Amino acid sequence: MSRQDFDLASYRVRSDGRAAWQLLVTLVPVALLWAAVPRLWAAASLRWLLLPDLALLILFSARTFSLMHDCGHNSLWSRTWLNRVTGFLLGCLNAIPQFPWSRGHAYHHKHNGNWELYRGPSSLMRVDQFLALSPGAQKRYAITRHPLMLFPGGFFYLVVRPRLQLLLGLLELGSALLAEICRHPLAGWSGLRSFFANYRSSHWYTWGECLDLVLNNIAVLFSWWWMCQWMGAGLFWVCYSLVMSSSAAIFICVFFVQHNFKDSYTSGTEGWSYFKGAIEGSSNLRLPAILNWFSADIAYHSIHHLCERIPNYRLRDCHQAHAHLLADCTYLSLSDIPRCFDLILWDSEQRQLVSIQEALA
Repeated sequence: MSRQDFDLASYRVRSDGRAAWQLLVTLVPVALLWAAVPRLWAAASLRWLLLPDLALLILFSARTFSLMHDCGHNSLWSRTWLNRVTGFLLGCLNAIPQFPWSRGHAYHHKHNGNWELYRGPSSLMRVDQFLALSPGAQKRYAITRHPLMLFPGGFFYLVVRPRLQLLLGLLELGSALLAEICRHPLAGWSGLRSFFANYRSSHWYTWGECLDLVLNNIAVLFSWWWMCQWMGAGLFWVCYSLVMSSSAAIFICVFFVQHNFKDSYTSGTEGWSYFKGAIEGSSNLRLPAILNWFSADIAYHSIHHLCERIPNYRLRDCHQAHAHLLADCTYLSLSDIPRCFDLILWDSEQRQLVSIQEALA
């Protein structure tokens, strides 16, 4: 079996009407749910409704991230500029710069299953690296990859990291620019032009990513200020922190278990296969229909990795059309998810993911 056995081109057709409808039925509820928060809080008899309101906000926020993900693959709309603009706006809603994120995510797709180059969202260690650590460092490694860390980790990933990335990046840029001026004080404008043309930051790869990072931070910081003025800082930050931490935990969890599972394809660079990375290195989730909707059908993950240009609203049909070819793929139910989090080490010799207990045995 090979990629040529799949009819993927028929499902790559993008529909602007379906894209617009998906955004409408996602963003309108998000706006209404946020609008309800201060009203429910103000009415003492209705405050208990904040819990279901925030629970729905968490699910809808996770869905906005899934739609942003589609924009990064240029697959939501038929026009590239619409994907770019929508992706930027959804990135602001999720507090993360979409353009740099999508380029990093493209690296994951390009190297999925090659654990020598890409160690997943948790940056897993090789077994030999882990065994070389002190007992204390081994314990810290295990703690930082515990499922409960998805919540503080999710808050850091969305709320803190992009702001820190911009701050550190600007400090690095300023330091490098000052050093350049000191080395060549008479170089003038041509020298500065050469500096900026050749400068490489450790916090962004291109000036396009830098611009996206700056604009995202401006929009996000302004939205935080505006929401605090409208709702009150205390109410906003309590609700916002809960929503962002939980929605991030959901999509990081989904991403993790779709690549970290028993018998997942875990090759090194030598002999690595893109096709095997998609078929054997991606699990497919058996989710209730409502959760498939909130996750924009990302559960059909093998097809997504075979062709990331297939829009989310065609993934299920494509998967079902090729079910006979995907029969041997890994399928996980919700009850299988906890066991995936035991597999946090890569055994490069046996080419498999293992637990800490297995590595220490």
